[in-house]
Amino acid sequence: MDELAATMTGFARTLRAAGVAADHERTQNLLLALAHLDVADSREVYWAGRLTLCATPDDLPRYDRCFAAYFGGRRATLARTATTSVTRHLAEHHDDGDGDEGTAAPATASRIELLRHRDVARLTEAERAEVHRMLALLRGGRARRRSRRFESAHRGGLDRRRTIRDALRTGEVAGLRRRRHTTRPRKVVLLVDVSGSMAPYAETLLRFAHALVRSEPAATRVYSIGTRLTPITAELRHRDPGTALDEVSKAIPDWSGGTRLGAELKEFLTRFSARGAITVIASDGWERGDPELLGTQMARLARQAYRVIWVNPHKGYEDYQPLTGGMRAALPHLDDLVAGHSLAAFEQLSERLAHA
Repeated sequence: MDELAATMTGFARTLRAAGVAADHERTQNLLLALAHLDVADSREVYWAGRLTLCATPDDLPRYDRCFAAYFGGRRATLARTATTSVTRHLAEHHDDGDGDEGTAAPATASRIELLRHRDVARLTEAERAEVHRMLALLRGGRARRRSRRFESAHRGGLDRRRTIRDALRTGEVAGLRRRRHTTRPRKVVLLVDVSGSMAPYAETLLRFAHALVRSEPAATRVYSIGTRLTPITAELRHRDPGTALDEVSKAIPDWSGGTRLGAELKEFLTRFSARGAITVIASDGWERGDPELLGTQMARLARQAYRVIWVNPHKGYEDYQPLTGGMRAALPHLDDLVAGHSLAAFEQLSERLAHA
C-alpha cells in the first residue's frame, strides 16, 4: 500500500505540473477510494483518479494525457505486488477485431518516478524520450502582474467616467460605478546556453522552453546563447515538440560552440528588453570571454528585470560549488540559483515561475 501511495502521489504531482487541480486533499481522496477498489483493474484506477483529481472540464483532457504518459498507455495495469508494476502495450488491438495482441513491454511506475530525479545527461535514449514526453505535458501557471488596463468591478476604485456617463444618460446618479486593474501573465525571458559544455542538456532545456511557449505564447521569449544570440520563440510555437526542435536546430548557427555569455547578454540588453520580466538564464557558467564583462551586464540585467533566475545543471549535486568565472561573476546579481538537470528540477522551476 505504501508503494501504491508513492505511485499515485507521483502521478498527482505530474498532474499539477500539467495544470490539473490535483492538490493534497484530492490525492488523499483518491487513496481512500482506491482502498475500496481493485487496483489491478486499470479502469477502476483511471475513473477513481478522474473523479477525485479533476476539478473542471478543462482538467479532463490533461488528465487523460498524463494518465497515458505516466502509466504507459490506455491499458496500463496496476498490479498488487511488492513493486507496483505497469504494463505498457506498444500496440493495441486492430479495429477490425482480428484478435492480434500487441507486444507488452514491462515498466514500473516507481521507475518512472525515479526518472524524474535522474540527470538527463546520464539517461539512455529511451529514458530521455520518456522524460521529454513528460516535459511536453508540462503546463505550469504563470505569475501575474497588474496591468494598466481597467475592468468593471463590484469593488474597487470609483470609475468617474462611467458614473458620470450613466448620470447624463438617465438624468440622475443611480449608483456609483467601480473599476479595478486587470492582470496579465508576467513575461518570461529564457536564455538557453547551447555551447559545447551544455550539449548534454541543451535539447531538454529547449523542450522545457517549448512547454513554456505553448503555455503562454504571448508572454514568453526564448533566445539561444553561445557565440551568437539567436531569437527562437517563433520556432518553438509549433505545436509538435519534434517539429519545433527541428526548426530550432535550423535556426541556431552555433550549436556546441564556445561561450561568450557577457557579450551575448550585452547584445540582448541592447537589442531587446527584459524590463519587468522574469529572466531565466540556463547555463553552466563556463565563460570564455571576460567574466568582468558578464558581471557588468548581469548587474544591468538585475536592474531591469523583475527577477533573475540562473539554471545550472550541476546545481543538482550536493557537492556543487559555483567556481567557474562566469558563475562567480553572475552570482551577486541573482535572485535564485537552481538546478536544471532533471524532470523534477524543471517541474520545480515551472512552479517557481508560477509564484515568482
